[in-house]
Amino acid sequence: MRFFIRKMKEEDIQQVQQVAKTSWNYTYEGIIPSEIQENFLKSAYSDEMMQRRLERSIIFVAEVDGKIVGFANYSPVKEDGKAELAAIYLYPEYQGKGIGTALLKEGFKYLDGVKEIFINVEKENKIGKTFYEAKGFKVVTEFDDDFDGYILRTVRMVLII
Repeated sequence: MRFFIRKMKEEDIQQVQQVAKTSWNYTYEGIIPSEIQENFLKSAYSDEMMQRRLERSIIFVAEVDGKIVGFANYSPVKEDGKAELAAIYLYPEYQGKGIGTALLKEGFKYLDGVKEIFINVEKENKIGKTFYEAKGFKVVTEFDDDFDGYILRTVRMVLII
């Protein structure tokens, strides 16, 4: 399968929102109640929030045949060489095909001066945890996270570059 990684543009917002929604619903079914998922998605991926993400962070999209099938959202690199991977989502049918790895590698290339990349992942998110562990991320800590009134067990991981 041929795919292309590039920086996100404003006209990509709707497609990225759809990837986030589909991927979230698939990943967190049976882990996070659907009502809480929907509330989060409406807030975190609203048009206004997406505009803010575009202005204040670094987002790469993955395209297959002109359609966005995944994205990765990074914070800018801080002075101490640390950055956050806020999100990396793919449509379920495109997982396991090297696209997530390519989105990760694009971030490494673009994030000038990065020494450590951090990610928070829900402990029950086996897909995400397996992916990050395979890429060399190590667990730093675990903590309870109040997610819109629902307590999640969150795992903080780091990749040292």
